[in-house]
Amino acid sequence: MGITEKIGEIEREIARTQKNKATEYHLGLLKAKLAKYRAQLLEPKTAGAKGDGFDVMKSGDARVALIGFPSVGKSTFLSLMTSTASEAASYEFTTLTCIPGVIEYKGANIQLLDLPGIIEGAAQGKGRGRQVIAVARTADVVIMMLDATKGEVQKELLEKELESVGIRLNRSKPNIYFKPKKGGGLSFNSTVPLTMCSEKLVQLILHEYKIFNAEVLFREDSTPDEFIDVIVGNRVYMPCLYVYNKVDQISIEEVDRLAHVPNSVVISCGMKLNLDYLLETLWEYLALICIYTKKRGERPDFSDAIIMRRAASVEHVCHRIHRTLVGQFKYALVWGTSTKYSPQRVGLTHIMEHEDVIQVVKK
Repeated sequence: MGITEKIGEIEREIARTQKNKATEYHLGLLKAKLAKYRAQLLEPKTAGAKGDGFDVMKSGDARVALIGFPSVGKSTFLSLMTSTASEAASYEFTTLTCIPGVIEYKGANIQLLDLPGIIEGAAQGKGRGRQVIAVARTADVVIMMLDATKGEVQKELLEKELESVGIRLNRSKPNIYFKPKKGGGLSFNSTVPLTMCSEKLVQLILHEYKIFNAEVLFREDSTPDEFIDVIVGNRVYMPCLYVYNKVDQISIEEVDRLAHVPNSVVISCGMKLNLDYLLETLWEYLALICIYTKKRGERPDFSDAIIMRRAASVEHVCHRIHRTLVGQFKYALVWGTSTKYSPQRVGLTHIMEHEDVIQVVKK
């Protein structure tokens, strides 16, 4: 029996089993086995020939991956937002490799990757699904393109595919401390009352991974799935923006309903509707800020911004300007919303905010 068949069998077993107090250990064990087989499935069997078009070099200030089923408008969106022309046609699988483009917005260069359409079973390698998902793991934000005329079906299928390869969308890392040890058995503690996990279930899951000595501390009420994610340790937690395209083909009530779904934006590539709002939302999700520099006795240079991540300190800005600057740093003068008064004299640990102006004074 192959790994794919084993996975299918376990999934059917989980679907058959009723969820109650008596079956929670059995379900926990099945979930641990499922995660183990899925990890084996993702490991490349041999070092085969390199796939063409998927090894795209990371460039710009941030990376955004476009994921969606075939013919939802990913290539049209890329062509509209960037100067790159991606072939678009009314038949499925027009795009066969990864096509990069660059969005220039607020002085930042955001790399946008147009990936081939994902089909059901992509996690098992159908339709180059594995390469597509591997590229998506390296992105900062995933834009999930959905066809507004198809309802919620596409969203559920895509989330299931990404979930099975260890990509967790719009979720934070579980607050669980886990450390394998050489001996001493299992040390289990929790700082909150646990309703979904117990010490016995944790022990069973660890035994499935052949871990008998470990330290486990739950700092939040987590599910067995989240605990398995912590053990495996290769999960990627990333923000995802659900973009519903082709809203010009549905009723205004349906548009209103989709627009109020969390993490969602409604657009129409054909009629170029709401694209500016999508860019604004994407900027928020990427958590980027612009910082301007100023020389002594001169006006700030607003033409060339330094693009940093939110919560960047003065030290990060100095490293971006030049790697030797921190060694010669005396103090910095900052104008903007991060200060109590302008200009404020600050040290290396001061946290910068969007559109602050900085002047670095050297020793």
